[in-house]
Amino acid sequence: MPKKQPQRRKAGPSKRRRPASDASTKRAGYLLALTVVAAIVYLVTSARNHPHRQIVPDGSLEYVKTNPMLEEEIINYKGMTVSFNRSTHQPNWVAWELLTSETDGENSRESSFQTDPAVDGCATTDDYRNSGYDRGHMAPAGDMKWSPETMRESFLLTNICPQAGELNRGAWKKLEEKCRQRAIADSAVVIVCGPVFIPGEGIERIGTTGVAVPRKFFKVILSPYTDPPSAIGFIMPNSYVKGGMQTHAVSVDSVEALTGHDFFTALPDDVETTVEAQCDFNRWSRMPRR
Repeated sequence: MPKKQPQRRKAGPSKRRRPASDASTKRAGYLLALTVVAAIVYLVTSARNHPHRQIVPDGSLEYVKTNPMLEEEIINYKGMTVSFNRSTHQPNWVAWELLTSETDGENSRESSFQTDPAVDGCATTDDYRNSGYDRGHMAPAGDMKWSPETMRESFLLTNICPQAGELNRGAWKKLEEKCRQRAIADSAVVIVCGPVFIPGEGIERIGTTGVAVPRKFFKVILSPYTDPPSAIGFIMPNSYVKGGMQTHAVSVDSVEALTGHDFFTALPDDVETTVEAQCDFNRWSRMPRR
């Protein structure tokens, strides 16, 4: 699948004195400028040159084997991959990689949501109006500040689910912030999240399109370039989350059992088995001192 390219900052011109008669000093100045530029390029690309990078082919960690009972159209945006379900009018899941360098982008938050006209079954903004539910991002705008295009795409309704305000502006938002902290600490994280519908239970729908309202939401987070790699999952109700995110931390295996999706299949089997059985919230939420 196409892989996004992280936004790169350009080094500004170096300021140095240039004596007219001293050629050696002039050459030294040029060498210093080249060294500074090389250092900046190294820092920007260090996450992608991490020694654990070669554990799998580039981009494949974001691949998900979707529950075969669900309708699916794969949409490859610049900053995320969406498995869209035209029956529920929202994603089955959204996957993206977040690099350290992408957590502090310069592009401001978009002000409006938009239908993706190229996707059949995509909801409209009117579907959410006066519904009692927020337009809840799966891939958050805060993770897409590294490019104007990725920021705009994060506001397409193919990336949106009906979320209770208590969740969207509460524990879910705090989990998004924690994921950005984890990306900074671990060079990069791979995130997959989406709605959960319970078989056999009635489905509430909103708007003239009939957007289905999820009963729960899941999120799985993988740190593939740490030594050793690690992962954790979360399952939250589409309502107030009593006890906060820590009380709803689970293993990736538990999320797979609930959703029928299969995550991180590109990992070597032994690594996948180990990381998907983990659930150590205290260790995951504790950030190293800098």
